[in-house]
Amino acid sequence: MPITDWPREDRPREKLLNKGEQALTDAELIAIILKSGTRGKTALDIAKELLSEFGNLKKLLRAPPRSLMKKQGIGSAKYASLRATIELGKRYLNERLPTGAVLNNTRVTQRFLADRLRDFTNEVFACLFLDNHLKLISYNELFYGTINEANVYPREIVRRALEHNAAKIILAHNHPSGRPTPSAADREVTLLIKNALGLVDIEVIDHIIIGNPENFSFAEAGIL
Repeated sequence: MPITDWPREDRPREKLLNKGEQALTDAELIAIILKSGTRGKTALDIAKELLSEFGNLKKLLRAPPRSLMKKQGIGSAKYASLRATIELGKRYLNERLPTGAVLNNTRVTQRFLADRLRDFTNEVFACLFLDNHLKLISYNELFYGTINEANVYPREIVRRALEHNAAKIILAHNHPSGRPTPSAADREVTLLIKNALGLVDIEVIDHIIIGNPENFSFAEAGIL
């Protein structure tokens, strides 16, 4: 039965308008983005099948383009709609910590970084470049790795810091396992980056590891 034949209160779009987007399931939200189904399948049927096949929303939205576009009911146009929606979400989150924001509150900083890094299924290493007054100049994701490690190059971080004319830096990366405890490698690379940036008079003021649900701050732990 097509969605248009359902009771109005059960249709995803009408449900969103009447109850708010928070009331919708992941499948219902995806169905709204897809707009239409195929012969014998509604957009909601397709959304449920995709979530079941990929395991969860995060894995679905991070699936390679080819693996999604070859699915029944997902062509290039609907794939583009999904990616555009994701990008809008990222830009919305970015605006929560705009350029020029003063990062003198570790909880605000950790919240921003968690929004950006927590959902990655692989390790991602990022930097927040700041001026002398702790104002944000730029947020950059620099290195992408595997499920448990990312190769980090201090020289590239120094180059980016000089490019941004940064005076201070906050390092950050995620632990896809959810446990934010720093490894020996995390401690070692932090020291290497700190020493490399020290040569050009740029200060590393924190290294934040994003876990789930907790995070870890080198500065708060007194080990930076």
